[in-house]
Amino acid sequence: MATADMNESGAKPWLLLSPALTAITLLLAIPICFIVVYSFWLKTASGVPQTGFHLDNWAEVLTDVFYRDILFTTLKIAFLTTVVCILLGYVPAYFIAMTTFRHKAFLLLLLMLPFWISYIIRTMSWINILGGSGAINAVLLWLGIVDEPIRMLYNEPTVIIGLVHYLLPFMVLNIYVSLDGIDRSLVDAARSLGCTGWQAFREVTLPLSLPGLAAGSLLCFVLSAGTYITPLVLGGPTDAMFANLVFEAIITQLNWPLGSALSLVLLVLLGLLVTVYNRFIGMSQIAKTFG
Repeated sequence: MATADMNESGAKPWLLLSPALTAITLLLAIPICFIVVYSFWLKTASGVPQTGFHLDNWAEVLTDVFYRDILFTTLKIAFLTTVVCILLGYVPAYFIAMTTFRHKAFLLLLLMLPFWISYIIRTMSWINILGGSGAINAVLLWLGIVDEPIRMLYNEPTVIIGLVHYLLPFMVLNIYVSLDGIDRSLVDAARSLGCTGWQAFREVTLPLSLPGLAAGSLLCFVLSAGTYITPLVLGGPTDAMFANLVFEAIITQLNWPLGSALSLVLLVLLGLLVTVYNRFIGMSQIAKTFG
């Protein structure tokens, strides 16, 4: 009887997890397996992939300097975007967490508002702001500061601006959750021991908020490295990111084998980053943000 109860209690977690595990298997694991298989096929002139085990796609992706340069550009843009999000996101997160404003939920609502607007629309809006006939150039011309519109679109800084606009709420939310969980008595204790406000922040608040900062950085880096809409809309010919190569190979060239190999390279690279993060910090901090 006791053995049956133990077996039943042991099976309960798996029964509860079965819907989630089924969804992960059908929507993630199996498609990735298909992508792995496709990456070893070859595209033929007729458009029908040649099945088999061929390393041509992998040899091209791993040895061609073109793909290496695009990958380096992708990592550079993702890194710069993450740094800018850190610099711009910490102050508002600190203000929301420490404010004595009664309606703090309203501030969080304002932070969440961008998520209610389509990412594509938000990206396209920068054309009306930075374009030749956009708002900034219109003001500069009206004030007489410039004689002709300044070219501000279709370059790397514009891509970074668009990505920061998209990812900044993720950074602020993660830092806010970390700051909000800090025991205020620790800061008071530091102040009572002679620390100034800046010293208390540097020695207590900042170190305790680092897990949220790391979680936000991970999200910003991974999401920016895997995007293709922003560089497609706001970037120039030399500002393509690695995801644009995947899109071009699969959608434009209909070269599924090459696109599969490209996507797996990006997946493995970002997966290693997530693994390192999980090893030293853990994914629980991200779960707190969206939990």
